[in-house]
Amino acid sequence: QVQLVESGGGLVQPGGSLRLSCAGSGFTFSIYFMSWYRQAPGKERELVATITSGGGNTNYADSVKGRFTISRDNAKNTVYLQMNSLKPEDTAVYYCKVTIYGQTHWGQGTQVTVSS
Repeated sequence: QVQLVESGGGLVQPGGSLRLSCAGSGFTFSIYFMSWYRQAPGKERELVATITSGGGNTNYADSVKGRFTISRDNAKNTVYLQMNSLKPEDTAVYYCKVTIYGQTHWGQGTQVTVSS
C-alpha cells in the first residue's frame, strides 16, 4: 500500500536551517506531483510547496518563498524540503502528500520547532 515517511524535523534556532525528507513506497513515485503541507497548533493544515513529477516546476506559499526549496530524487523515491532562514512562525508539523486516482495519502508528519 501507499506509504509516506517523513524525517528530518527537530528543534532549530531562528535563522537556522533544516532539510526534511519524505520517502514514498507502494506507488510509482516518479509520475506523481508531491507536496509538503504544515499544521501549526490551533491552525488549519496549509500547503507549503508542490513539485511536479519530473521536478521541473515548483510552487510555494508566499510565506516561504525565497526561504524554502522543494526538490525530489525519483531514483530514491524521495522528496525534500530545504528550509532556510527559519522563523518561529514556521513551527509546525510538516507532512508530505500525494494524490493518486483522486485519493489523498499523507505521511505521519515530522515536528519542526523554531525557538531560541
